[in-house]
Amino acid sequence: MNPSNPQTHAAASAQAPPTEARPSNFVRDIILADLQTSKYGGRVQTRFPPEPNGYLHIGHAKAICLDFGLADEFGGHTNLRFDDTNPQKEETEYVESIMQDVKWLGFHWDGLFYASDYFDQLYEWAVQLIKAGKAYVDDLSADQIREYRGTLTQPGKDSPYRNRSIEENLNLFERMRAGEFPDGSRVLRAKIDMASPNLNMRDPVMYRILHAEHHRTGNKWCIYPMYDYAHGQSDSLEKVTHSMCTLEFEDHRPLYNWFIQQLGIFPSQQIEFDRLNLTYTLLSKRKLLQLVQEGHVSGWDDPRMPTLVGIRRRGYTPEAIRNFCNSIGVSKTNGVIELAMLEHFVREDLNKRAPRVMAVLRPLKVVIDNYPENQVEQMDAVNNPEDPRAGTRKVPFSRVLYIEQDDFRENPPKQYYRLSPGREVRLRYGYFITCANVVKNDKGEIVEVHCTYDPATRGGNSPPDGRKVKATIHWVAAAHAIDAEARLYETLFTKEDPNQTEAGQDFTANLNPRSLEVIHDARLEPSLANPAVGERYQFERLGYFSVDRDSKPGRPVFNRTVALKDTWARIEKGAERSQRGKG
Repeated sequence: MNPSNPQTHAAASAQAPPTEARPSNFVRDIILADLQTSKYGGRVQTRFPPEPNGYLHIGHAKAICLDFGLADEFGGHTNLRFDDTNPQKEETEYVESIMQDVKWLGFHWDGLFYASDYFDQLYEWAVQLIKAGKAYVDDLSADQIREYRGTLTQPGKDSPYRNRSIEENLNLFERMRAGEFPDGSRVLRAKIDMASPNLNMRDPVMYRILHAEHHRTGNKWCIYPMYDYAHGQSDSLEKVTHSMCTLEFEDHRPLYNWFIQQLGIFPSQQIEFDRLNLTYTLLSKRKLLQLVQEGHVSGWDDPRMPTLVGIRRRGYTPEAIRNFCNSIGVSKTNGVIELAMLEHFVREDLNKRAPRVMAVLRPLKVVIDNYPENQVEQMDAVNNPEDPRAGTRKVPFSRVLYIEQDDFRENPPKQYYRLSPGREVRLRYGYFITCANVVKNDKGEIVEVHCTYDPATRGGNSPPDGRKVKATIHWVAAAHAIDAEARLYETLFTKEDPNQTEAGQDFTANLNPRSLEVIHDARLEPSLANPAVGERYQFERLGYFSVDRDSKPGRPVFNRTVALKDTWARIEKGAERSQRGKG
């Protein structure tokens, strides 16, 4: 994935002007400037550093595309590093799922590392800071540390243990490592400035005591470094040139730089960019975990979840995710992206690759009275009009069919052009049919629609007399239909901002009770008898669907990935028309 000569590629890229179609990306501009000044010797090294305490979501996809994409663009390298400094929340299961997600998105790391690889070196550097009078062991409790830290408007005050001697601090820190003290009894803090206007610089905690088994180091350690201490040094050890993180870490950058400067190590630079926020979507690991634990969803891979395992199961493609992330740009201001925009990119990608098939989700029986009872014809159907190479397939046609219930009205409203008494419509790839009468059950419900057909309209072609119809509907031959289950998904939340609640409520009050509809009696054309799990199709006129892992031989289960309606495309066209009007 990376060129063999990254410096040559980087130099060439530095000279190339950005294309007009390219969205704003100030991080790219920083890299270009660094390459032009040879700040890092023409080298670009990035990293993607997730904590393995949960499953990745669509927000992480933006960071992945940025970290790996920019390195690839400039002939650089990207490491995958697990920041595993909290053994109570981290598991090998999450490590494995993260690696799978990165691969699924189409990226490959040059180096695989863990923060735990550096525990020995981090400890030695902590000792170095103690010896330099830049760190001390504190006996204050966590609550006391918060109290002493002060506020945004009031400076903090020194801990009574801040002026311990270097010898005492070294002794206590060694005993902390040896396991002599209980959890929470002592911490190691950096000695910086308790009056700093930046709260992160008010003697931050570097190490805490935690007698917990680590997923990689076992029980070797009972003290663990804090993220703010471990992160920058891990970057430095890996010679990371451009360390990208989201804007909430902007106030942490002075601390990131302070540790590097005090230790005199490789000067990695931290660059902050805007988080991805989507309407109708939550991207908080804690809240996503709550949804799983309280049973609001079936698991981390529930297709309604914004996790990468969830959207993969729903049928989203990695190409669509990458195109979406590349289109939204990178800035220094947090905003909210319309979910419709993400769905637009999913449709755009699936439109090119998904085979077209016919499926009836809510079947209504149609009997063509003048069609021979035992006759079966094989109709030619186009697999994908966007891809001439996709060819055609045969679809059986017979006297008894299924159509969608919504495609028939006994008493049609105005501007309803589909099937109704006395009205003629075109059957996709089939014939023109005209409704003659209906059959109802004891409840007055229509159970059969009887029609006649015009043999001169085979293939759905217009008849010799040139008469026109205003609607074309899809169908499935009843005798050849495959029984299937279809799962139709809507947004998981009813509000654009799921966190917007009434007093006393939490975000679950905004859950959408109609986020999942399961249809048990769908009917499909016979080509879909045993589709492969994960295969994606366009059900004509209904949407894009993906084969779920719950499928069984002869009874597939399909997840609706996205409907055909494209709200974002209309928004874009409306904006274009508005701009043209202004011009």
